[in-house]
Amino acid sequence: MQYLPRRAHHHPLALAAMIACGPALHAQTLPATTLQTVEVVGTTPLPGTGVPKDQIPSNVQTADGQRLRQLQSLNLPEFMASQLASVNINETQGNPFQMDVNYRGFTASPLLGTPQGLSVYLDGVRVNEPFGDVVNWDMIPSGALANVALLPGSNPLFGLNTLGGALVLQTKSGDTHPGGELEVRGGSFGRVSTEFSYGQKLGEHGHLFAALGSFDEDGWRDYSPSRVRQLFVKGGEHAPGYSWDLSLLHGQSRLIGNGLLPESMLAQDRAQIYTRPDQTRNRVTMLSLNATRQLGNGFELAGTAYARRVRASTVNGDLNDDYDPPETPESGVENRTRTKERSEGLALQLSKTAGAHRLSVGLSYDRAHNDFEQSEAEGVLDATRAVVVTEDAETNALIAGTSRTASVFMSDIVTLAPGLNLTLSGRYNDTRVRTDDLGRSTLGLDTTLDGEGRFKKFNPAAGLTWRLTPAMTAFGGFSQGNRAPSPIELGCSDPDNACVLPNALQGDPPLKQVVARTLEAGLRGSIGSDVRWNASVFRTENRDDLLFISNGRSAGYFTNFGRTQRQGVELGVSQHTSAVDWRLSYSHLRATFESSACLLAAANSSAGTSPACAGADEIEVRPGNRLPGLPAHSLKLTVDTQPLPDWRIGAQLAAYSSQYVRGNENNAHQPDGVDFFGAGKVGGFALVNLTTSWTLGAGWELFAKVSNLFDRRHSSGGLLAENAFDSRGNLLAPAEWRNEQFAAPGAPRALWIGGRWRFGASE
Repeated sequence: MQYLPRRAHHHPLALAAMIACGPALHAQTLPATTLQTVEVVGTTPLPGTGVPKDQIPSNVQTADGQRLRQLQSLNLPEFMASQLASVNINETQGNPFQMDVNYRGFTASPLLGTPQGLSVYLDGVRVNEPFGDVVNWDMIPSGALANVALLPGSNPLFGLNTLGGALVLQTKSGDTHPGGELEVRGGSFGRVSTEFSYGQKLGEHGHLFAALGSFDEDGWRDYSPSRVRQLFVKGGEHAPGYSWDLSLLHGQSRLIGNGLLPESMLAQDRAQIYTRPDQTRNRVTMLSLNATRQLGNGFELAGTAYARRVRASTVNGDLNDDYDPPETPESGVENRTRTKERSEGLALQLSKTAGAHRLSVGLSYDRAHNDFEQSEAEGVLDATRAVVVTEDAETNALIAGTSRTASVFMSDIVTLAPGLNLTLSGRYNDTRVRTDDLGRSTLGLDTTLDGEGRFKKFNPAAGLTWRLTPAMTAFGGFSQGNRAPSPIELGCSDPDNACVLPNALQGDPPLKQVVARTLEAGLRGSIGSDVRWNASVFRTENRDDLLFISNGRSAGYFTNFGRTQRQGVELGVSQHTSAVDWRLSYSHLRATFESSACLLAAANSSAGTSPACAGADEIEVRPGNRLPGLPAHSLKLTVDTQPLPDWRIGAQLAAYSSQYVRGNENNAHQPDGVDFFGAGKVGGFALVNLTTSWTLGAGWELFAKVSNLFDRRHSSGGLLAENAFDSRGNLLAPAEWRNEQFAAPGAPRALWIGGRWRFGASE
């Protein structure tokens, strides 16, 4: 490894650089036929620590920017759902940039109220927003991504929120991705997207890369236009003995996500919406610096520093739960929020290879300040179910929140014998969370939101990889991670004061931090030179899991739940030849509650029937009940072939079994067709996409994609709630409102075509 170029050391997935540079560097002494492809994966968020994938004691999944381009994926969630094992999405918000991404039963979501369990890193910076640990997928520049790595388990090295896994993203640089590329595509739903990127090497060691992205669409559902703008610029230097890069990310978006729809309305017209508007505006700017330095005697120092600024606002038109004419004639209410976030952080890591040990020790400090304001204004619903405000807006929450986390971590990869490696790691987290009630002190609001919590935890991990034969490796390990409650969760945890999300807050009881422990074991290997396979089993247990409990309308609260468990099996096989490239994966997931509790679920037919629960709107959850939103079985098959040198055709199949909906956590809901409607689960489905591309020469390429080829009507999630409208969307009298299943409808068949022009020394 010491003879590889510097870029191979600090790049999380250094396939191309290692293989391309290896023959040139060893031409005098090493025959090219003896070189082997070694995929290197970053085992910490910081640059500088790369480990061969075969030495990682878990089923790591990787992809590169070229693969994202071949699949013509709109964004990262769409690509992950199509290609990565154990990943499924819930289109709860009904917007392509606001998907819940689930991996092994853990979620990364842009929506407050969704229990978060995955950490996401971009160039070494954790981009889970501090206010609610949400992930804004619209602010990740997919056109600038060079590599993607999905690391499973409760890996402590990736810090807070790594309960079920970590998604590690690395961007392109001008020296690794030189040249320019312009892409334009359009088609169904009025969608038009444009991407432009250009990379260049500067002098002997410098580099510069820039990417611009633009997205507009009308949406396939009524009143659902969206817009996204992204800018990414990165420059730096890769020189013998040191490297550094400075990057700027800026993004703006206006997303309309009109959410779930009652199944009675869905059957009448799938494009309908419930109430509107449901608009989110995001504005994010982040400046980050990464650097590595060789200190001599085998020591390497790596560092990451960042500053991130976020402005977010929402406008949500909702049904007025108090609507009761003529006493209360206002049928709608408009909830507005404004959030400002300022966060900064610094991490340092010292690494050294000494004999059989590859040691790393480091420390990090992150802090964030959040300002949150919510107001509401009553009004009436018009014929399109939009809220027309008739009353003045009233502020009902104004808070400032701060969070600070200091961490110390270490890792040691020990070579016990040829082909036998032991990995030991650990991280100590000390997190402080505080909220200050500015509404009470400055506006005289009747709120008591001042609070403070401190959460400490040391999380260990240990794993072993053993190369049984040159073509097969066994692996296994244990890991532990934790998640501290965010300010929004601390402020919304009282069942007697349910919150509208984005939230109207109340003084609430304290929450505990979540602790997750993961066990995993498996085998991976190859057959011949072109077939790769893997098989693994895993189990993760959460203690004091954080759940958001809905009241069946538009409000709810956060609470700790004793124990939950996710366990399952992953199987995969792939083959790459000159004629065809195919990949097949199967996942089985059993995600269950493992403690008993009473949860609020008024729209569940079994509410109020359990003697263990005192409330008339409560259900009893027992050990073994399935977690909602997660299919037990998933199967993915991708086939790419090249019938002509310039023509490529691909097909992608993703199939999922049925899943329970939220509000049916006890799996006991039974519709009676009178007071309760909906099965309490959404059915399984299979989707097929087709892609094709034609290289025209001179850097030009045409491509096309058909999504949902067979126009399968499907739903990716749902909720039991109260429906106030008939099947055509007409508002009913309150006495006629009924409990019904709401569903998250998937998009119908769609076609997009586009063109791409590469110029200069592109990849």
